[in-house]
This record gives sequence, C-alpha cells and structure tokens, in this order.
Amino acid sequence: MRLALALLLTLALPAQAQDPQLFSLEQYLLDFDYAERRDMKIGSRDLVKLLQEKKAILVDIRFKEEHAAWRMGFGLQIPLNELPRRLKELDRTRLIVTACPHKDRSALAMAYLKTQGFDVKYLEDGLLGLAELLRGDKARDFKP
Repeated sequence: MRLALALLLTLALPAQAQDPQLFSLEQYLLDFDYAERRDMKIGSRDLVKLLQEKKAILVDIRFKEEHAAWRMGFGLQIPLNELPRRLKELDRTRLIVTACPHKDRSALAMAYLKTQGFDVKYLEDGLLGLAELLRGDKARDFKP
C-alpha cells in the first residue's frame, strides 16, 4: 500500500516538485527582474575568456543545415529543436552559453535551459559578433 501511494504521488507531482533545480517557464517569468535581464546574457569578449579558462561551453543551437554551411570550429552543435532530448550532453559544472547568428533562438534556448537547472546565458552579440571578434590575429591567439 505504501509503495503504491508513493508511486501515485511521484507520478502525480510535476517534475519541478521532484527536482528542486527545475522550475517552470511561468515561474521564471514571474521572477524576472532587471538583475536577471542583465545576467541572462554575455558578450563575446567575456565568453572567449571563459572558454579559454574552461569555465564555459558554447552551444551552437542553429539548424544542421546552417551549421553545415559555416561553423565556429569549437563548442557543441545541438539544434534548438533537439535540445530537450540532448540535455545529457551538457556539462552542469560549467556555464552554458547558447548562441545563434543573432540572438533570437539562443535566448529561447537559454530560457529553456534555465528552467532545467543549468547555469546558462545567451551570447548577446551572437555568432556573428563572435566571428567578428575572432577574425585576423585574434583568431590566431584563441585556443578554446
């Protein structure tokens, strides 16, 4: 009887109640403030420093076709529409930085990963800004 009751309660409770790190998008939005607005993004210069220190992982969330056309040569490539199924590939001990050419999809990926308990930011100037930062001599000196 106790086992059946425990199983019933486990199935009836949402995932957030089972894992204190998880929370809903609704809760994230309800708690959203100016501090979170500032903390949810990172620029390319700061990202490069964290990548070199092995404190962050870049996750390129573009579609496979986009990635095939051009890539950064480092980081993980997990398309946005595959992200929920591929969470186990992400290192929870490091900052996850989501990126796309601009920032629309990376902001969406960031919000999702935040609700899954990740320390996450999105790349504010996008992959285009990162590519601009790493061109020429700067690329030569970058070792992720």
